[in-house]
Amino acid sequence: MHKPAHTGDSSALRLRVEGMDCGGCERKVESALGRLAGIDEVSASSVTGSVTIQPHLHATPSHDAIERTLAELGYRLIDEDEKADSATPSATWWQTTKGRLVLVTGGLLLLAFALRLAWPTLGNWPFVAATLVGLLPIMQAAWGALKMRNPFTIEMLMSIAALGALAINAAAEAAVVVFLFAVGELLEGVAASKARHSITALADLTPSTARLMEGGETREVSAASLTPGQRVMIRPGDRVPCDGRILSGESELDESPVNGESVPRSRAPGDDIFAGTVNLDAALEVEVTRGAKDNTIARVIRLVEEAQAAKAPVARFIDRFAFYYMPAVVGLALLMAILPPLVSTMAWSESVYRALTLLLIACPCALVISTPAAIAAGLSAGARHGLLIKGGAVLEQLGKLRLIALDKTGTLTAGTPRVTDVEDWTGQGGNEVLRLAAALERDSSHPIATAILVYARQLWLPIAQASESRALAGRGVAGKVEGRELSLITPRQFAEQAMLDGGLGARIATLEEAGKSLAVLVEHGGIEGTRPLGLIAVRDEPREDALEGLAALSRLGVEAVMLSGDNARTAAAIGGSLGIEAHGELMPEDKARRVQQWQAEGRGPVGKVGDGINDAPALAVADVGIAMGGGTDVALETADAALLKNRVGGIAELIALSRATLRNVKTNVALALGLKAIFLVTTAFGITGMWIAVMADTGATVLVTLNAMRLLGYRFTLDNAAVAGSSKIAIAPSSD
Repeated sequence: MHKPAHTGDSSALRLRVEGMDCGGCERKVESALGRLAGIDEVSASSVTGSVTIQPHLHATPSHDAIERTLAELGYRLIDEDEKADSATPSATWWQTTKGRLVLVTGGLLLLAFALRLAWPTLGNWPFVAATLVGLLPIMQAAWGALKMRNPFTIEMLMSIAALGALAINAAAEAAVVVFLFAVGELLEGVAASKARHSITALADLTPSTARLMEGGETREVSAASLTPGQRVMIRPGDRVPCDGRILSGESELDESPVNGESVPRSRAPGDDIFAGTVNLDAALEVEVTRGAKDNTIARVIRLVEEAQAAKAPVARFIDRFAFYYMPAVVGLALLMAILPPLVSTMAWSESVYRALTLLLIACPCALVISTPAAIAAGLSAGARHGLLIKGGAVLEQLGKLRLIALDKTGTLTAGTPRVTDVEDWTGQGGNEVLRLAAALERDSSHPIATAILVYARQLWLPIAQASESRALAGRGVAGKVEGRELSLITPRQFAEQAMLDGGLGARIATLEEAGKSLAVLVEHGGIEGTRPLGLIAVRDEPREDALEGLAALSRLGVEAVMLSGDNARTAAAIGGSLGIEAHGELMPEDKARRVQQWQAEGRGPVGKVGDGINDAPALAVADVGIAMGGGTDVALETADAALLKNRVGGIAELIALSRATLRNVKTNVALALGLKAIFLVTTAFGITGMWIAVMADTGATVLVTLNAMRLLGYRFTLDNAAVAGSSKIAIAPSSD
């Protein structure tokens, strides 16, 4: 029984199919399966080697019928975990069905030429035999498609052309054409296989075994058998076998397989880690949080494959164009076969020959594959760089964005407050103020307390143990530190207890105007009574790459605006430091309303970047919603795209990748249509013959596929130079 993989739609079935390598294959499969009972909609993808079936609401399609239909067309339904010969990187070309056909047809062609040289009296019979043997599997595929009421296939055109050539005594040329067609099919298969495995190869990054900890012992088990809640030991140098949470140990991890980030990151107890990353320094004890089929790499592969299977608007347009184009050219070929002998002195054999050649030119394989190949390569390149894009339509729309609305907390800023200022008002020194404040906050989990403690530890300050600690609800904390009665309170609370001189009051006002939260360290009792010792200011600061990322967007000609639920003063301060328009005190519905307003004013298309939870309404109404998050559920499953690196610069990289992909699509379409136009004209005038026509068609298909695959090697750089036609994505300065 073949095992279907379910897509995001719970009712849809996703089946693996061996042998689909081009747009023509997709159309044959969609047309044939679409006529089966119980099937509402079919979408085939040669890029992913899969077919997605949407069943009728109250019916279930027969798997046996699906398998028989695919077999009639020359394709094979395979198990989800099975490796098909033609799609496995380890299988050499001569081990595939298409490779063997090339060897047979090539050998027969050479034998035919040898026999003609040795026994000229044999005439064309060796070439006739070579043609018929090589043509047999092609005719079987054509007949299978014809039975499914799909006559306009490349196999049918090839069969007619080869048999027609035999009929007009052009057997040698017919044999060459059959051989070249087999070579072209092989090259298409190799190119498609390489593109197909650009993402699925990520699965090899997850180790096959894990060191499971049970009952005080460690034993080796299959990584695929791990379940949430189990504990594993990960030694230095090991690849992480699962998504998990560190229970003990601290180490640097190479996370480039997941997010493309080349700099290792320090991970400590409580941190989440991802399958496929590499533990560099120390042993870690990790609790499994996701099974093998649901870990981060598996989900990235699944989401990208589904995205590659979803056709972009430009791809759907090309499909519609090809649907009408092919019958039109077949009709033109019939006219070319009949009209010239009737209106001129051209021989029937010559007009039929030209018409048969035109049939070979008619195949739109290069045109149909030009767009999905580029889109799939762009999606793959992005995913390997930590840019997850959910579909060709999203990739296409990204390049058109003119306005980006960004959330503040966790997007433009780090999401956690940091100490920005420590001021001493009594001459004890800033470190002493920080040390005493950290002692008061030692047992608190408040964000400001955490920021103070982190900063004190970074400076290696000794933190004393406070006694009689107590929380002052809504005001701060108090307690005794080294015999001194201290409190850490807000400026407003201090103003209720004592007077601030004008200079200190002005300083507090300046810091608050900058959007910073303040805590005043106060000593109570003693000779001087209640007196302020100093203050500490904290703020959720912009990410280190925020300015660079926003500058890259500006060079792309994309305007950036900040939307925040934080108070207007803080939002304005952060926006001012980043040099962008800022709006604060916005509820989730207010953010969505702003996006809709900009769309109505024609400032779009508008993109929205946020954390995917409180920004959900705005993410939904934006033309493209982009989620920040290092491999979290929100980043992978919310919005239209996700930045696994969690960098602001990734937004510009998404847009640059989209524009590079669309340029590649335009180049491919121009190549496909240009070559078709040239050889249609040369064929009509009798300049080029059959084998040249086949070479042109095959060459165009391989050329556009290879051009699309150049995107797999793109490097992502955010520099000022526009490098036309280079193998890196560069951000050009905007025209304004």
